[in-house]
Amino acid sequence: MSKSTAVRAPGETLTHRQTLTVMVGLMLGMFLSSLDQTIVSTSIYTIANDLDGLSLQAWATTAYLITSTVSTPLYGKLSDIFGRRPLYLAAIVIFLLGSLYAGSVHSMMELAIARGIQGLGAGGLLALALTIIGDIVALKDRAKYQGYFMSVFGISSVLGPVIGGAFAGSANILGFDGWRWVFFINLPIGLAALAVVFLYLHLPVKHVRQKIDYWGAAAITLAIVPLLLVAEQGRVWGWTSLSSFLCYGLGVLGIVAFLLAEKRAGDYALIPLRLFQNITFGLSSMLNFIIGIGMFGAIAMLPMYLQLVKGLTPTQAGLMMITFTLGILTGSITAGRTISASGTYRIFPIMGTAILTGSAVVMGLSLGADTELWVPGLIAVFFGMGLGFCMQPLTLAMQVSVPPKDMGVGTSSAAFFRSMGGAVGTAVFISMLFSMAADKIASGMKAAMQNADYQAVLNDPAVAADPANAKLYEFFKQGATNESLNDTSWLHTANATLTRPITEGFAQSIDIVMLTAAALTGIAFLISFALPNKKLTDAKPAPAKEPLGAEAVPAH
Repeated sequence: MSKSTAVRAPGETLTHRQTLTVMVGLMLGMFLSSLDQTIVSTSIYTIANDLDGLSLQAWATTAYLITSTVSTPLYGKLSDIFGRRPLYLAAIVIFLLGSLYAGSVHSMMELAIARGIQGLGAGGLLALALTIIGDIVALKDRAKYQGYFMSVFGISSVLGPVIGGAFAGSANILGFDGWRWVFFINLPIGLAALAVVFLYLHLPVKHVRQKIDYWGAAAITLAIVPLLLVAEQGRVWGWTSLSSFLCYGLGVLGIVAFLLAEKRAGDYALIPLRLFQNITFGLSSMLNFIIGIGMFGAIAMLPMYLQLVKGLTPTQAGLMMITFTLGILTGSITAGRTISASGTYRIFPIMGTAILTGSAVVMGLSLGADTELWVPGLIAVFFGMGLGFCMQPLTLAMQVSVPPKDMGVGTSSAAFFRSMGGAVGTAVFISMLFSMAADKIASGMKAAMQNADYQAVLNDPAVAADPANAKLYEFFKQGATNESLNDTSWLHTANATLTRPITEGFAQSIDIVMLTAAALTGIAFLISFALPNKKLTDAKPAPAKEPLGAEAVPAH
């Protein structure tokens, strides 16, 4: 009986060719999930203007972030109960429906709802793809295959802004507004993923009789939603506003309720607390969270530097980040192949966090207003390599530290903690950037006003009459504040002499943010030494009668 069309029996793994076929579908699904985290960033301004909802634009991003983060652990647990295949197919379908709706909306509120639906599907695409690889690939080869997935994650993170900017810059494509293809592009890719997974992924039928942790799901939603809301909106609301404090309170209440619910649920908990008794699982969770902060901080800060300080367009900045992708590709594939050959993974989080820390320090000390573009391009290679060394080995560590029946929970927890770290890192670092920039720019302008050459340009009637400088002079009247820095679209078309204190202020602020990120990744470097130095081992090989490529079920 052909295993490409039949349901596999427990104890079998797919042949190399079958695995590669399934991987195509899984990687397409994961590509969609990670692409949509960034593709909207460069197109949201165009979308918001077209839908007359500029003040609501942040909710389109926040809705996706909330639903994808909340649903990630739910997919992991439910897949352990009902099986991976039906949950993964459902995730693709939900994501496609959300994408179709998002491309057809007529208001920003509708778009926020559509993005929320997309996020509900996206939560399962990344975590379940890595879990399925854990199911179908022997442990000795798993690192190699999962390394390719992490490369896809890195590529899509960088391609997102480039693709989004290109679509937003097109007035009309095939009869639709250009920006609508930011969402429609998901349809052919998603349908291909759906077809491959439906036709070729056949896992043992699974339905474990177990209670579903509804209380835990409700509590984790109560904890995450307000905390993500304040992370995304806190800079607008004010970190000490009533709305922010309400979110803090609800978040803490949700965390306490979640811990109580999980303790009461015991073995059928959404994220069983017993898993944290395993030192590898606990430390890897912590490292994923910290690295998530550093990763998304750098992904946010480098494009900010390229745009605010060097004057690149969002699309140009995205293209410059290709070096970051090369680093992730190199790190992920190197780590995956080495771990598959040696069975040792502990060295990679140690090396990865060391490279991340060094890259962040160099970035914080070297990026100035006059720095050549090749410098951030080169630093991005090493930053990407550090992430490639960390992400995939830590996911593998969490997989092998849990019993096989908790594989879904273990894998989704890695994605969950990294996503939470990313949300915190992006929000905190961007808030730090603009808060410090306001002070640095104000000080820089005060110093510039003492310079006779600066005063001469400022008081030149021809400079003042130039329409390109109109918003700059408005900025001078308002002073450097968080509000006045919200729109910097005029920064690199205005007079270069007059804007010099502003670009220098942004550069200095980005440097401080990156040194802060270096301190965090430095802590992760120290923590990584506590990971147990264990070797990955497979179960005994399958009998000789098994077809070529069939291997024993991975041991944990």
